[in-house]
Amino acid sequence: MCDRGDGESGEHPLGEEQPRDDRAAFATLLEDSAEDLYEHAPCGYLSTLLDGTIVKINTTLLDWLGHTRGDLVSRRTFAGLLTVGGRLYHETHFAPLLRMQGEISGIALELKTADGSRLPVLVTSTVKTGSDGQPLLIRTTVFDARDRRAYETELLRARAQAEREREELQRLNATLQQTLLPPALVKVPGLDVAAHYHIASTDKVGGDFYDLFPLADGTWGLFLGDVCGKGAAAAAVTSLARYTLRAAAVYQPDPAAVLSNLNTVLNHEYNGQDPRFCTVIFGLLTPAEQGGFHITLASGGHPPALLMRADGSTRYLPTPGGQLIGVLPDAHIATTTLHIEAGDTLLLHTDGLTEARSASDGEDDRYGDEALLDFARALAPTSPSAAVAAIRDLLDSFGTGVDDDAAVLAIGVPGPTSEEQL
Repeated sequence: MCDRGDGESGEHPLGEEQPRDDRAAFATLLEDSAEDLYEHAPCGYLSTLLDGTIVKINTTLLDWLGHTRGDLVSRRTFAGLLTVGGRLYHETHFAPLLRMQGEISGIALELKTADGSRLPVLVTSTVKTGSDGQPLLIRTTVFDARDRRAYETELLRARAQAEREREELQRLNATLQQTLLPPALVKVPGLDVAAHYHIASTDKVGGDFYDLFPLADGTWGLFLGDVCGKGAAAAAVTSLARYTLRAAAVYQPDPAAVLSNLNTVLNHEYNGQDPRFCTVIFGLLTPAEQGGFHITLASGGHPPALLMRADGSTRYLPTPGGQLIGVLPDAHIATTTLHIEAGDTLLLHTDGLTEARSASDGEDDRYGDEALLDFARALAPTSPSAAVAAIRDLLDSFGTGVDDDAAVLAIGVPGPTSEEQL
C-alpha cells in the first residue's frame, strides 16, 4: 500500500467546496429583498388610488410599457393606460364589478405602450381595505399575454383554414355524390317515377345509389342499392356497382343474372384485406298488353319493396334468402314477380330509412319495418311523387336521428284521376 499525503485524503477538496458554494449562492438568492422581488417579478404590479391614479408600479411593468416611473406615478390612471376599447370596458364592467365584489381576475385587456403599440395582458385586481373595512387602494397584477394572444390568433387562423377545407370537402363530396346518381330520372311511357336521396352527413360520401334506364324491346331496368361504408372507398364501389348493373342488364336483362354478374365482379375485385359488398334490388319492367307493367324483382340481401295498391292494400314483397352481393363467389339471388296497374305504386328504399332513430331520447328507438309498413298503409292509395314527398318529410322529422344516408325510388301507373300528376 502506498501512503497518501494530506492532499490525498479520502475526500476530494473540491467535492466539499463546490456544494458549499452552491448552497451559499442559493441562500443569497433567498435573501433577496422584498422590494427587489416586487420590482423584478415575472409579472407587472401596480397600486392605484380608488380613482385609478397610479401611486406605485414595478420595474417589470415599466419595462413592458417603455415608460419611466416619473411618466406614470401620480400622473396617469390605470384606465389611461388602456386602449379605447379597454377604457370603455373598464368603465362599464371592470370598475363596477371590482367595487361590488372587491376583486376581479383574469380579465383580458390591452395596454398602450410608449411607442403606441398594444400589449395584450391579463389583469387581476383586488381592493385593499383598512382596519375599518373601508377601501383604501387597488392592487393590480398584470400578466403578459402576448404569447397567449399569438397562440389564440394562430388557433383562430387554423380553425378558419379547417373550416374552409371542410367546406371544400363538402363541395367535393356533393359533386362526387351527384356523379353516382342519375342527373334526372328518365320518362317511361305509362309510368310515374319519383326518387329522393337523403344525405345524413355532408362530410362523407354515402353508398346509396339508384337508376332507371331503357333496355331493348321496350323494356326498362331499375335498381336501388346500398354499399357498405362511407367515403371515397364506398364511392368507388358504388360507381363500379352502378355501371356494372347497367352493362350487365344490356347483355342479359334477367334480374337474377344481372345481380349474379355484379356479385362476380365485386367478389373478384374486393376479396382481399378490405372486402366490400352491397345490397341491391334490381327490377325488369315490361309493359303489359292489358295495361300496366309486369315487373320481375331480384334481391341480393336488400330490404323488400313496398307495394301500395289502388284499393288501399299495402304489403311488402318478400325475397327471402337473397344474399349480400360481393361476399360469396356464388351468392343466392331471390326473385319475385308482380303486375302493377292503374293507381298502384311500388316503393324501393335503403335501410337508412328504417334504421333511423325516431325519438331523440331513445338511442335504440329505430323506426323499423313495421312502422314503415303502417306509414305506407296510411298513404295508400297514392302516387309515386306523393309517396316520396311524404317519406322526405318523414326523414326530415327525424332530424339528427338519421345517421345513414337513405334513398327511395317509387314507380307507379297513373290512376284515372291523377293525370295532373303526369
